[in-house]
Amino acid sequence: MAIRDGFIGSVGNTPLLRLGRLCDETGCEILAKAEFLNPGGSVKDRAARFILEDAERQGRLAPGGTVVEGTAGNTGIGLAHICAARGYRCIIVIPDNQSPEKLDLLRTLGAEVRPVPPKPYKDPDNYQKIAGRLADELPGAIWANQFDNIANRQAHYATTGPEIWAETGGRVDAFVCATGTGGTLAGVARYLKERDSKVRIVLADPMGSALYNWVKTGELLAEGSSITEGIGTTRVTANLEGTPIDDAVQVDDPACVAMVYRLLREEGLFVGGSSGINLAAAVQVARELGPGHTIVTLLCDRGGLYAGRLFNSQWLQEKGLAEAAGIAVG
Repeated sequence: MAIRDGFIGSVGNTPLLRLGRLCDETGCEILAKAEFLNPGGSVKDRAARFILEDAERQGRLAPGGTVVEGTAGNTGIGLAHICAARGYRCIIVIPDNQSPEKLDLLRTLGAEVRPVPPKPYKDPDNYQKIAGRLADELPGAIWANQFDNIANRQAHYATTGPEIWAETGGRVDAFVCATGTGGTLAGVARYLKERDSKVRIVLADPMGSALYNWVKTGELLAEGSSITEGIGTTRVTANLEGTPIDDAVQVDDPACVAMVYRLLREEGLFVGGSSGINLAAAVQVARELGPGHTIVTLLCDRGGLYAGRLFNSQWLQEKGLAEAAGIAVG
């Protein structure tokens, strides 16, 4: 029996799941890493671990220190878990439009939560910039800086990419992934491209994000809006810079919600909106490539973090998304 070393030792090595209904529908192998099985419930546990371990190695984070981060939720959850395990103070600056479940969980984990009004990145009161200033003001504090700290993408180059390659026996035709910080896509893409330059890297993007147009035209242009949390951005982060990306797929809210509910009803998988974006995009890529190909993506986090919104029929009706979820309206 393998024994893992606490919370940190149990991060990663998540199973790769075959999604049978989608495989039958497309004639392709549609495979998804079950990142919701990380101990903190999301793919962001990987980045949180590498960011803190990197700070410890460099001597920037000492015993009794403080970790400050601006996050839409999941990286903060991973950091809060690890800070509790390591004895660090954890302060999370988060946009106040994120799900109440995330804020409540962060507080339960012992983090000091500071909700702020959502502002664009160019605004000095953007939540990431507030976190950076706060870390500068506090003695013994570091700013995790998940967006521009490349320890984030290194986490996925060192773990997620090799896991996918080993679990598929090197048979990967495409990797499809949404991005917020850029770390997951960047790290996995670099690893897979080194092993086989023919692996197709596809960025999945919600409406309201500028990355779809950036990949397609080179211009950062955002259109529309989305209910999804924690993915999509209007800038190219340090993690994303230089990443080999072959194509992008844009997924609107109805397609995302429909896929989330398909995963629940057909596969028994209770996951969040980013997983819906990923799988909707993976199916589109599978149809473009044709039968016989293997497409890999991620199931990013647990659906329970979105119970009050994505899995709330009244909220879905207010957003005009009840029909996409297969919920009767009236």
